Amino acid sequence: MRAHDGDHLVVEGTKVGSGRREGEVLETHGPDGGPPFLVRWSDGAQCLVYPGTDAHVVPTEPAAD
Repeated sequence: MRAHDGDHLVVEGTKVGSGRREGEVLETHGPDGGPPFLVRWSDGAQCLVYPGTDAHVVPTEPAAD
């Protein structure tokens, strides 16, 4: 899994009743944009994340000229 600063990390709920979690990738700490990622979640919390198989990266759209 690779990401860039500004991309979004989405973690799908894997248990009944656990919801989807979304956050912005603030920094990548692995080689070539790999994990771990420093993520600011939608609730404002920040943490270092090693995403599992229930996660995917949504790239940000490049700015239009």
